[in-house]
Amino acid sequence: MARHAQSRAPRTRLSRRSKAVSGLALSTLVGTALWAWPASGDDHNSGTDAKSTMSTTASGPDTPRTPVSAPKTAPNAAPNAPAGRPIPGLSDAARKRIPADSRQVLVVTGKDMDSFQSRVVLYTREEGSDDWEPGPTWSAHNAAHGWTADHRYGDLRSPIGVYSLTDAGGLLAPPEGTKLPYDRNGSFVADGTGVEGEPLAGAFDYVIAINYNRESGTSPLDQQRPWGAAKGGGVWLHVDHDGPTQGCISLKPKVMRELLRTLDPDLHPVIVMGPADY
Repeated sequence: MARHAQSRAPRTRLSRRSKAVSGLALSTLVGTALWAWPASGDDHNSGTDAKSTMSTTASGPDTPRTPVSAPKTAPNAAPNAPAGRPIPGLSDAARKRIPADSRQVLVVTGKDMDSFQSRVVLYTREEGSDDWEPGPTWSAHNAAHGWTADHRYGDLRSPIGVYSLTDAGGLLAPPEGTKLPYDRNGSFVADGTGVEGEPLAGAFDYVIAINYNRESGTSPLDQQRPWGAAKGGGVWLHVDHDGPTQGCISLKPKVMRELLRTLDPDLHPVIVMGPADY
């Protein structure tokens, strides 16, 4: 059974703003069959105490720790998205969930509801403009069984929705120019092999937490689950290991470094994720 490396050193402050990471919220779930796929959502910290061995402060403003409200359908909805030239390939409902103050939107589009292959485009807009401009298109992997609008722990599907991106971390030091608060931590270790037998080493070199069932303003390793353990958690953007994930979105190392240098808390970045035409 693959497990992540343990860290016993006391946690330091995370990017000038975080409190100490809470204890494991999902400890009772250790030992289930799902721990055999450790690189992809819901189970990142199965073998850790989520304490930081080293904390690196990246540039960028402090962000308060605001608990996330429980979802009714897809969580983290935000009305009144800007009009103008819209982001293509999204439903009107998805567009309306993009916060009005967001100027960076990472769109992850799956091939279909049951596919683990997806593509990613970062859209940006200038201050005062309602026109969204696309960046390059990147290939990615999502969960092994595709997508769901009602994610549950261990369902091997990525959660559909619109979520903020506020916190990052990884085993390696943050790329120069990283703006999101970044927790460099020895517990970002993926052991064993993935769903298709591919090695997982390096999958957590760089991580950006997707604010699905987590408290913003904390390390991606934080185990708090505001909506309860049954709704899963630990859904990240992380380094691709050439195979499907358990719930995360995985991208090539070069792309992860570019995102870390580009995503800016001042621009309120969010991720829109789901199958085609979500």
